[in-house]
Amino acid sequence: MTDSTHPAGADDDQTLTAAAGPTMRDRFRGFLPVVVDIETGGFNCQTDAILEIAMTLLTMNEDGQLEIAETHSRNVEPFEGANLDPSALEFTGIDPESPLRGAVPEDIALGELFAVVRQAVKSNHCNRAILVGHNAHFDAGFLNAATERLGLKRNPFHPFSHFDTATLAGLAVGHTVLARACALADIPFDNNEAHSADYDAAKTAELFCLIVNRWQSLGGWTTPAPAEDPE
Repeated sequence: MTDSTHPAGADDDQTLTAAAGPTMRDRFRGFLPVVVDIETGGFNCQTDAILEIAMTLLTMNEDGQLEIAETHSRNVEPFEGANLDPSALEFTGIDPESPLRGAVPEDIALGELFAVVRQAVKSNHCNRAILVGHNAHFDAGFLNAATERLGLKRNPFHPFSHFDTATLAGLAVGHTVLARACALADIPFDNNEAHSADYDAAKTAELFCLIVNRWQSLGGWTTPAPAEDPE
């Protein structure tokens, strides 16, 4: 049986790469970077509620440059017995009781978002998704805790490897705070919109793309040479 997240064979891989130019599969060793931001009711991934989740998908153009494709987000109902820290709610400005949020249970939110990511992994001929986040261990911790709590079997993300834009921004622009790093990178950032999952995911994605693309422009990664036509 062929794994649906893999191309049919090595020859097909070479044909695909030659025809389409550089691919995400080439750039990240078979992984598909997906930017994730999670807004929560506290800092403890085992006890505190997930309130918002956003995932931004990326694509690669013919020059091997990363670009933002689209962002998918869900407002989430706190799981039964979840802790909601008042200071965390004040910080994010989220009212978990507001009917205007249109929140859905965790299993529905993650099920829908995971399905989107799995399709993107398949479309990009990658093996698995890899989480990109600003202080990625935080988002990954909540994502993994929810996956375990719900007994989900098809989490598309690598369980422990991540790309952390706080670390990358510290190297690339000299600051680790998202708003300040974006400013230093000339990425517009509205503090009034910050701390919503979809906004922060989109800005983290812009920052990640800028850093990766700048590294390429400096010669840090070169696009694979196209395969020669057979004689």
